Amino acid sequence: MVTNFRDQAQSLSDELVERRRDLHRHPELAFEEFRTAKIVAETLTNLGLEVQTGIGKTGVVALLDGDKEGPTVLVRADMDALPINEENSTDYVSETPNKMHACGHDGHTTIALGVAKLFAERREDIHGRIKFVFQPAEEIVRGAKAMIDDGALTNPTPDVSLGLHLWNSLPLGKVGVASGAVMAGSSTFKLIITGHGGHAASPHSTIDPVICAAQLIIAFQTIVSRNADPMASVVLSTTQLKASDADNIIPERVEVGGTFRTFSIEMRDLVETRIREISESICKAMGCTVDVTINHGTIPTVNHADVVEKVRNRFVSIVGEENLLDDERTMGSEDVAYFMQDIPGMYFFVGSSNAERDLNYGHHHPRFDFDEAVLPLSVELLASAIAEYVLPE
Repeated sequence: MVTNFRDQAQSLSDELVERRRDLHRHPELAFEEFRTAKIVAETLTNLGLEVQTGIGKTGVVALLDGDKEGPTVLVRADMDALPINEENSTDYVSETPNKMHACGHDGHTTIALGVAKLFAERREDIHGRIKFVFQPAEEIVRGAKAMIDDGALTNPTPDVSLGLHLWNSLPLGKVGVASGAVMAGSSTFKLIITGHGGHAASPHSTIDPVICAAQLIIAFQTIVSRNADPMASVVLSTTQLKASDADNIIPERVEVGGTFRTFSIEMRDLVETRIREISESICKAMGCTVDVTINHGTIPTVNHADVVEKVRNRFVSIVGEENLLDDERTMGSEDVAYFMQDIPGMYFFVGSSNAERDLNYGHHHPRFDFDEAVLPLSVELLASAIAEYVLPE
């Protein structure tokens, strides 16, 4: 049985580029992916898959049943764009002001549809089934939970989960396939510090929440330097400080906000505990009160070692040992983690930048774009990973 997808993937190159560019011209924000979802659903229906729409509001789930018994493989792709005004000058630039595919989701959707086409043509060879999940609202980390709440992981329940991210941090041809945590869990914090406001010329008659906030911001950095295990990766950034609008007013209250990223739930809980303890202690010492709100947006994305081991050799045959990176990780976060929380899976990074063509701007940049040669390569990689489970030799 032929399970080398290179020729088939390359034969789709023109189709992949055309579809990606169409999606890029028409970006849709979180839970607004109606046009994209319609294209996805119609394409999959025409391929003969069993399609469900409206899963998680604008998500699409499609099942490709093989003719033989075997496992269920989930393949996830995200569809949403970002509220960014594109600054590129290509002929496929976004036609919608202040909306742009600046993270590669147009590519992800295109790749998954390409993979679906390859497997739809060999249904009689498939042992098991492939469950394609096209997810909305990744950028606001709400789409995965919405789809799961609507039953995306039932009827049938997947045995393994696979997905990829086009990655402009790596050049075209490099692939990241690390075991363990590869993307961090993301949390946010907000503090409302209340003191006693007054005239800036009479600070002795006030309880200054600005000074209190300054002490807190500095003290939070000790969580990383003195509480976290030095071998554990933690990022804590205070990004918001809202106080008085005038230069002669000590405000009644101050708002402080930020984010922290960790690679484990245990470390996440430690950071939350210390934020609360430090906030309450310092505010009490300075005569202020504080209200602390912490929200956990995503959990860490963790690759299962058995899945990585099973797929890795196939990837070596495609890109070569020297181009396969076992340590590519990021403090960025992804709600694909929820699809992988109880299902063994692998989420891998496919290098998509090309500095010689000025295609190396970072994700979420208004000039983000990628080398479209990555599209057939990604189809080959993802199809090969799936084949390890549903096309036994």
